[in-house]
Amino acid sequence: MPMNKSRSGSAAAAVSLENQDPIAHVFAIAKGSGSSFYWAMRLLPKQRRDAMFAIYAFCREVDDIADRDGPADSKLAELSEWRDEIDRIYVGTPSYLTARALAGPVREFGLRREDFLAVIDGMEMDVRSDMRAPTAAALDAYCRCVAGAVGLLSIRVFGATDAAAEQFAIDLGRALQLTNILRDLRQDAELGRLYLPREILTEHGIASRDPDEVLRHPALPEVCAALARQAEARFAAANVNLLRSDAAALRPAVAMMHSYHLLLERLMRAGWRRLDEPVRVPVPAKLWIAFRYGVL
Repeated sequence: MPMNKSRSGSAAAAVSLENQDPIAHVFAIAKGSGSSFYWAMRLLPKQRRDAMFAIYAFCREVDDIADRDGPADSKLAELSEWRDEIDRIYVGTPSYLTARALAGPVREFGLRREDFLAVIDGMEMDVRSDMRAPTAAALDAYCRCVAGAVGLLSIRVFGATDAAAEQFAIDLGRALQLTNILRDLRQDAELGRLYLPREILTEHGIASRDPDEVLRHPALPEVCAALARQAEARFAAANVNLLRSDAAALRPAVAMMHSYHLLLERLMRAGWRRLDEPVRVPVPAKLWIAFRYGVL
């Protein structure tokens, strides 16, 4: 599931400084993110909380590489270095502070190498293609990398590893990422990206792949409504698998599911007609959800 992040600044760079505390490093990244993720995860038991902060910091650092200005080759080289660093975690020789913070959780919770590498795969998709109106298949693969893989890492930290929990994580990750896409149309356009799938654009008579042109098109609300229905279907599928898994262990993910579903409902009511007016879930509603599902 995606780690909701602020784009107001980059995370601390991946560094190798022996005199710094890796846990303090990832804690600072999570706390400084401006994200509700920090407040949801800080109340987990310490071992699980530290693990989630380390996963968050990893996601922030590789995402910041993909999002910042600069030549694609340079960004791809840095992501390749992170691939090597993931390998070093599994042989016990990590050097980056965030990777050192991940070393304990990898052992304690059985976090899988392929899930970390899938996140990097998603970042490389952003760098290589700029993600302008991807095909539905490409968007599905992207969501599986940047959100589903994070969900699979997270549920292991929460203590749920059965098949139903894994499918819950994959479905929920896609639902959350589609909701992010529908919320962040303007921000993504500023980065030259347009995640709306080309099949839906074509169906509604939009031939352009230019982000700004698409956002000005009168059929944009219908395109977004169609993608919102896909997100709704994924929320429903996640809920089905939640009923088959350890819902108590998954409470942090369930709280996020309900918060994001409320965001999707608010986006649908707003109708994507005034993109410069951000749609948010009010803080009292977030607090009620956190209390209702035992996060607070």
